Amino acid sequence: MATAQTSPAWVKPDPMSNPRSIERQFRTRRFRHVRQLMEAALQERDRIEVLDLGGTESYWAIAEDMFAEHRDRITIILVNNEPIDPPKNPVFRAVSGDACSKELFPGKKFDLVHSNSVIEHVGDERQMQAFADNVRRLSDRYFVQTPNYWFPLEPHFRVPGFQWLPLSARAALMQRFNLGFFPRAASRDEAWRNVADIRLLDAKMMRRLFPGAEHLEERVAGLTKSLMAVQDRI
Repeated sequence: MATAQTSPAWVKPDPMSNPRSIERQFRTRRFRHVRQLMEAALQERDRIEVLDLGGTESYWAIAEDMFAEHRDRITIILVNNEPIDPPKNPVFRAVSGDACSKELFPGKKFDLVHSNSVIEHVGDERQMQAFADNVRRLSDRYFVQTPNYWFPLEPHFRVPGFQWLPLSARAALMQRFNLGFFPRAASRDEAWRNVADIRLLDAKMMRRLFPGAEHLEERVAGLTKSLMAVQDRI
C-alpha cells in the first residue's frame, strides 16, 4: 500500500499493457471461450456484430489476429455510460448507453453479447438483474465474466479480503492509501463511492442471473478466481 497523497504523479496501473503479465495471461485464456462463440457465429453469417457492454478497444488487443483473419467481417459495438476515447480501429463503434436500460437497442439482436468484469459495477441486485436480462434479450450467445466474491485477493483494490470488510472499514482505508486501481480518496464521500460502487458476485448469484448458461470457473491454486456464464445458440 502507498501512503502518498493523490497527485498528478499517481498513475493508474495497466497490467494489460504488458503481454507477459499474469492478468494478461488469464484474460487470454478466458478469451478462448469468446473466440469459440465468435467463430460459431462466423460460420452462420458472413458478417457479425458483437455487443460489448462496458467494453474498451484496448481489451480487444487479444483478438487482433482474429480481426486480421476475418477482415471486414466483424464489428464490435462498445457500449458505455461514460465517455470513452473514439475508437482508432474501424472494427469498433462506440455507443453511449446504459447496459441496464430496457431501452437499450429495442428490437435488436446481436450475434454475441460480451461483458468482461462489468456486472459487478452496475449497482445493486436489481440493476444486476436488469443487466442480465439485457444480455439474454440482446443475443442467444453471450459471454459474461466477473471476479469471484470468495477469491481472497480483491481485484480492484488489490487488498486481500478487502471485499469482506464492512463498508466503513473499506472507506477508511481508501482515505489513507492508494489501493489497486484507485488513488487515495480526497474526501469521505469519494471513498464511500469508490467502495460502494463495486459489488462482487458469487457463483450462486451468477447462476440465478444466467439460469440457462454454462457456468465456468477460472481457478488459481485450487481457488476460483473468476466466474463465467457462457451461452451458445441452441
